[in-house]
Amino acid sequence: MTTASFLPATSRARRRPRMRRLAAWVAASASDPKASLWLVIGFTTAHAALWTLILANLKAAQDVHMDVAEAFAWGQKFQFGYGKHPPLTGWVAGLWFKLFPVADWSTYALAMATLGCGLVICWLVALRVVDRRRAFFTIVMLALYPIFNFKGFKYNPDLLQLVTLPLLALAYLHAFDKRTVRAGMWLGLAGALALMTKYWVLTMIGAVGLAALVHPARLVFLRSPAPWVAIATLVLAMTPHLWWLRQVDFVPLTYAGDVYGLESRAQNVQLVLGYIGHNLALLALPVALAALALCWPSRWRAPFAFVMRAWSRRANASVNVSQALNIWIIQGVVAIGPPLGALIFTVYMKTDWGISLFFLTPLALVAIPALRMQKIALFRITAIWLVITLAVLGASPLIAAYEMERNPNASNTYASRSSLARELTEAWRARFNTRWAVVAGTTEIGEPITFYSPDHPAPFTPGEVWSSGLTSLEEAKRLGFIGICDTTEYRLPTCEAWMEANAQNAERLAITTQRFFHGHAGPSTLWKIWIAPPGK
Repeated sequence: MTTASFLPATSRARRRPRMRRLAAWVAASASDPKASLWLVIGFTTAHAALWTLILANLKAAQDVHMDVAEAFAWGQKFQFGYGKHPPLTGWVAGLWFKLFPVADWSTYALAMATLGCGLVICWLVALRVVDRRRAFFTIVMLALYPIFNFKGFKYNPDLLQLVTLPLLALAYLHAFDKRTVRAGMWLGLAGALALMTKYWVLTMIGAVGLAALVHPARLVFLRSPAPWVAIATLVLAMTPHLWWLRQVDFVPLTYAGDVYGLESRAQNVQLVLGYIGHNLALLALPVALAALALCWPSRWRAPFAFVMRAWSRRANASVNVSQALNIWIIQGVVAIGPPLGALIFTVYMKTDWGISLFFLTPLALVAIPALRMQKIALFRITAIWLVITLAVLGASPLIAAYEMERNPNASNTYASRSSLARELTEAWRARFNTRWAVVAGTTEIGEPITFYSPDHPAPFTPGEVWSSGLTSLEEAKRLGFIGICDTTEYRLPTCEAWMEANAQNAERLAITTQRFFHGHAGPSTLWKIWIAPPGK
């Protein structure tokens, strides 16, 4: 037998100590009071940076999502509300794009920075419930949850809730523990911040309130000043927005009623079942990978014995059972309450509404006292995250080309609104030698044009009763506007009728755009254009 035949075994023997040292370092850093914070910040920064690159590759053949463009448009003018939603999403986008260029990649960076902040806050929440080792395991589980990677590509109010709702949970656990006036103020401010993101957070606020009422230690908490100070602080902090809400005749509630009301019970049931199935499928991935990290057998001859060693009925000092009970109640309420309410009130249930509601699920599972966690589990789940992330990064350009090749006529996805925006900007400047101020069209057209045009014209949506307030018909006629109708849209007749009524003196054009990506042609889209000059 030659010496070469022994080399693979020798190499494996040398590799094992190095892997053990790395695993020991991860476990020690995650458990150390000083090093754990930097480990978490380093991990979340790496996650955000890598997934920004991945998303930029995956979406290279597409314009930014309409929700992202809408948030950008809101951020061009700071208000106390934007028609459909409270203002925080627009404020954050406005501040972000004062620091970063208006480009596709920076929208993905914004989404990932938002999720990175959410991961750090979720770690702080976990520290109130479990030890540092379990807390780090929790955030790696969240990083594997598709909401924090693949499905986190579009910055919008749903995504921003993954910052404000963890802050609300953190403030509640702090107030429940300290029960002071200051803790109550922080809880009230966190609740107001969440409500300024989207009214949907009332589900989480209700869950927090229910947890405070049914927890065995409720009387101690309710007799303290914390909950009552929190309520007063929330109302006070929300006063400017409530004043705005009255000024606009509660138009966000009109929007919710018009868009999400249903008359068909069969459709309602189908949507609720779809919502449940969708969110269970998304949660299955991090839960399965976490189970693999926890129960990976050292010897495959006895895998089930290794699984059994991950459980014990003995007392577990790693879990604060009182705070864990709060987490279990909150997560249970927001998991069951929304679909049940949708069935009772026949509400249109969007799958995206679950984006913000299940960030506590990994913590709720890791906080089970009977669960035992070996130090090596932290290294395993981190290695799983790294392998998956790097594999997706390598495959992302191929995935983008494959998706476009498979769906070449998907106009909603691949229509080139960006090139249309640049062409129309040049057309406006050539005719009037001024900045293009207003674009009129559906939300699917107007907001992307606002994002991609160098002039960033304010979007005006004809016939929309829940106007964002960024401009008005009177201002559009005074400053002049470009109206756009998509000829592939079912609303084309309505769009054309509005243009005929409000742009009689406009110059009419027909512009065709088409995207090409890696040798693949996207859909050819014909746009009908009305260039209405400024009023005299």
